[in-house]
Amino acid sequence: YQFAQVVRDGLVVDYIGATNIVRRLVGQLEERLGRTLTHAAIAVPPGTGVKDSATHRFVVEGAGLEVTAILDEPTAANAVLGVDNGAIVDIGGGTTGLSILEQGEVVYVADEATGGTHLTLVLSGSYRVSFEEAEMLKKDPARQGEILPVVRPVVQKMASIVNRHIAGRDIEALYLVGGTCCLKDMEAVMAKETGKTVFKPANPLLVTPLGIALNCYAGEHGHGY
Repeated sequence: YQFAQVVRDGLVVDYIGATNIVRRLVGQLEERLGRTLTHAAIAVPPGTGVKDSATHRFVVEGAGLEVTAILDEPTAANAVLGVDNGAIVDIGGGTTGLSILEQGEVVYVADEATGGTHLTLVLSGSYRVSFEEAEMLKKDPARQGEILPVVRPVVQKMASIVNRHIAGRDIEALYLVGGTCCLKDMEAVMAKETGKTVFKPANPLLVTPLGIALNCYAGEHGHGY
């Protein structure tokens, strides 16, 4: 994992930077695994257009991998979570995306531009520090208790996005994934604002990447890579 500002609101804004990072991370993995990686799956925010999805694919191909699947992020997360009925809420750096599932099938997806970057901007302004310093502050376990009250309005905005998209639907529970959801007690705010039962995995950051990998298949026999 490497923090970078090469994607904004789910869209690649620095193609060269993104490609270099992916190439470097692939090299690190190949060295650790002792094997060559040849195929990859990618995930994009729900509702991402074909043209924008293609840009993500070009980044991965530029790193020397063949893309075998493109899916939306919350759906990728469900490969790990196995939700039959409920809504998966994926809060990344730039967007809040969700997939509503009924009997294990995705029936609705949505995505709006509010995410971890907005939390960082609020912290930057409140503490009068740089964006980079605010990003480190946000991830400091020792400061989590004092951070939540400062960024609560942004989390409430995320909850309002969820409320708008689940309105009129019989949602049993919400499942939070994405790096932003690592914020301590964020799930309590989400539960209060939505009135729903909220579940958060031990490490929300890794759920979607794992789900993406589980959706990567190559060859006619469907061997996973």
